[in-house]
Amino acid sequence: MASADLIKKLESTIENIPDFPIPGIQFKDISPIFLNPKLYEEVIADLVAFSKGKVDAVCGIESRGYLFGIAIAVALEVPFILIRKAGKLPPPIISESYDLEYGSAIIETREGQIKAGQRVLIHDDLLATGGTTEAAAKLVEKQGATVSQFSFLIGLKGLNGDEKLKKFNAEVYHILEY
Repeated sequence: MASADLIKKLESTIENIPDFPIPGIQFKDISPIFLNPKLYEEVIADLVAFSKGKVDAVCGIESRGYLFGIAIAVALEVPFILIRKAGKLPPPIISESYDLEYGSAIIETREGQIKAGQRVLIHDDLLATGGTTEAAAKLVEKQGATVSQFSFLIGLKGLNGDEKLKKFNAEVYHILEY
């Protein structure tokens, strides 16, 4: 969906930081996008085009999912719902635990903010292994809503995140793939 021009602009803007946060990792620093308001607007327009008319709410995953997710929701004129790490939201909350490479984690959302029957877009900046996104989708389903879409700025090939999300029968979109 993204134009070749947008992809080229993003690839020349996103910085590759080798060996961060640990040796062997090639970190994709998206922060330079926010130095260019026009480029940010182009990214939002592309993500909005993917979801227009297809969702009733946007859920953003803490914290970088908020950077684009709020603007997507505003442009679509639908609610934005926070998905946060455990202990950050006041009760009542709905929780979902998931496994990490070493250990586990919990994400939460406020009970009642996601409505039964809603079609939900889950947005985050990057899709890697898909564990956090899968847990977010389970949070949505626990409340009787349907995950109809997932969107990301970046998808990392070879980490099987897309595979993990197939069980939700939802559209998956990322502007860039590495």
